[in-house]
Amino acid sequence: MLGRPLLLLCLLAAATQAAALTIYKYTDANGVVTYSDQRVRGAEVFTFRPGPAVRPVVVPDMGGQKPEPLPDEVRLETRRHAAGETLLVHNELHAPVQVELSLDGVENALGVPDQPIRWILPPRSQIRLATLAPRDPSKPLRYTPKLRHALGDPRLLPKPQHYPLPWRGGPFRQTQGANGQYSHFTPKGRHAVDIAMPEGTPIVAARAGVVVQAESRQQGREPRPGGNYVRILHDDGTMGVYLHLMQGSVSVRPGQRVETGMPIARSGNTGRSTGPHLHFVVQRNVGLAVESIPFQFTQPVNSLPNFAVGGE
Repeated sequence: MLGRPLLLLCLLAAATQAAALTIYKYTDANGVVTYSDQRVRGAEVFTFRPGPAVRPVVVPDMGGQKPEPLPDEVRLETRRHAAGETLLVHNELHAPVQVELSLDGVENALGVPDQPIRWILPPRSQIRLATLAPRDPSKPLRYTPKLRHALGDPRLLPKPQHYPLPWRGGPFRQTQGANGQYSHFTPKGRHAVDIAMPEGTPIVAARAGVVVQAESRQQGREPRPGGNYVRILHDDGTMGVYLHLMQGSVSVRPGQRVETGMPIARSGNTGRSTGPHLHFVVQRNVGLAVESIPFQFTQPVNSLPNFAVGGE
C-alpha cells in the first residue's frame, strides 16, 4: 500500500509544491534504471523537470447543457517524464475557477488520490494536481482523467445589491421573468429576465467588474443558444451575463475593468431568441455549478427612459 497520495499542489502559477510522494531512482548491477517509491541503498531522489507537453485533454463541465466557454479556457494537460506522468490544470480566464480532477480505470499506478482533487485556481494561472508513477515500470500506466470545472469562487458570498437598468432608452417591456416557463426554468437561468427592445439599443454594465467572456461573432441562432454575450465578474464573486447581443456590437474585451453605466454592447436577436430582446441574469458558483440567483433592479423596467435616449 502506498503511504500517502501523490499530490503535488501549487498555489499560483509560480507553483510552490505541497505534500508529494518521494520517488527514488537507482541503477542496479546490470545497468537497469528503476523508479520506485521505496528507498533502497544507493538510490537518489528523483527530481521532476517538466518536459515537452503532450496534447492537452479538455473535458468541460457540461452540466447537461452545451458549454458556452470558448475552447481551451480551462484545460487539463498531461506531461510525461521518466518517472511517470504529471497532471496540470490551466486556467486562461480572467476569473477564478473551481476544478475537480478524478481518475477512472486506473491500472499499474502509484500516487492515485483516494478522492477527487478539488481546487480553486486564481485567474490566469495553472496548478500541478498529481503525479503518477508506474507500479511496474515495465508496463504502461493506464487511467482516464475527468476534469470538471465551474467559473467563480464558491467561498465568496453575494452582497446586497440593486442593479440599475442595463440599457439606455426605453421605456421597455419585460416579456419573461424569473421562473418563466418558456426558457427560465433551468438552474442557470431561473432568475433571469427578458426585456423586449429594438435591435441596436445601447447596453450598459449594470454593475462594475471585470469582463470574463465576450463574444460578438455569432450571426444567427447557432452555435450558442444565448447568441453573442458578455459576462462580467463582480467583486463579490457574482457574475452579470448579457445575452442575445447584436453581431459585432460588443465593445469590451476579457480582462477589461468596467464601471456601472459603461457601454458594453448593443441589443440584438442572436441565438435562440424569439425576437429582439436582452436576456439579463446574475449568477454565482454554488459548488462546481454556476446557477442564477435572485436580484432586483433599482426601478421598474417600464419606467421612464433610462439615461439618455439613443447614442452613447
